[in-house]
Amino acid sequence: MSLENVNIHSETSSDGIYFKDLILKIQEWYRFFLSKWLVIFGFVLLGGILGLVVSYFTKPTYTASTSFVLEDNSSSTGVSPLGNLGGLASMAGIDLGSGGGGIFQGDNIIELSRSRKMIEKTLLTKVKYNEKTQLLVDRYIEFNKLREEWGVKSELSKIKFNQSAYLPRLTRLKDSILSTIVNDINTHYLNVAKPDKKLSIFKVDVKSKDEFFAKTFNENIVKNVNDFYVQTKTKKSSDNVIILQQKTDSVRASMNGEIYKAAAVADATPNLNPTRQTQRIAPVQRSQFSAETNKAVLATLVQNLEMSKIALRKETPLIQVIDEPIFPLERDMLSKQKGIAIGGVLGAVLAIFVLAFKRMLNLII
Repeated sequence: MSLENVNIHSETSSDGIYFKDLILKIQEWYRFFLSKWLVIFGFVLLGGILGLVVSYFTKPTYTASTSFVLEDNSSSTGVSPLGNLGGLASMAGIDLGSGGGGIFQGDNIIELSRSRKMIEKTLLTKVKYNEKTQLLVDRYIEFNKLREEWGVKSELSKIKFNQSAYLPRLTRLKDSILSTIVNDINTHYLNVAKPDKKLSIFKVDVKSKDEFFAKTFNENIVKNVNDFYVQTKTKKSSDNVIILQQKTDSVRASMNGEIYKAAAVADATPNLNPTRQTQRIAPVQRSQFSAETNKAVLATLVQNLEMSKIALRKETPLIQVIDEPIFPLERDMLSKQKGIAIGGVLGAVLAIFVLAFKRMLNLII
């Protein structure tokens, strides 16, 4: 027999021995655990009881969901929708081009929903529950029983978030508490996602142990985010419409004033001496000239104003709510059967780990 054949035969024999040893070890451990079935059963029984107790004291979690579709019709070409009609407005320093279309992309609404600004604004929203008006942040503190945890700290237990017109918006302590609550909501309560990347549908989920808080917080944060999104997208065009409206009203008032002034001059000289025509003709013609000039300017401003309003409507994104949360909310809780099953499995795993560790320790010693 060659040396190569001897080596192959030796390796095959070694692999067979190792596999046989592995089978024997598994059988040995199996017989060991089988001999300790009473201990394992005790752990399983204890785990099941603990699981039952946990399921009994665990509060259910409520989920409020809102889905909405975002359709953005703003122009992406960067060309002014008004063409050459914005000449006069441009000279006046007014931009009638595209609005705030480049400020946001659709997906950014997800990060906007999770921002501190939006969550804080929602927490400081007043809501009504059982004929009682309170802020959502006070509701959060109430059902999480934070004031009981703050009991030893009198400064925290007496804090109130209701703002007065004569006091600063937030104190340093309130700001610190709000920061902690915002982080907790972002981590455990709020989830904003796009179920299908190809569609412009967004879904906002709020999970809470308090059903009223989940529904109300969900509704208000969706409203705040959508309002802020629309206002930001159309801010530039909205400002243009306001400025154009003010200039149009100013020119119209000036034109009307000149018309009344010409009529007043004619009324003031009913029996004018033919040799004194300058007392009537000059003032009347001056007023008429000013009125005609204002009329021409007004026509252009009105045209630009209407076109600017059309551009504003075109740039306003359409946000349509598809589904809203309604009572009763979806309820997720640990049932007694599930608690017993989970507790029993964890008890069995713990028993096997303890027995294996103890046996290995005895073998080492």
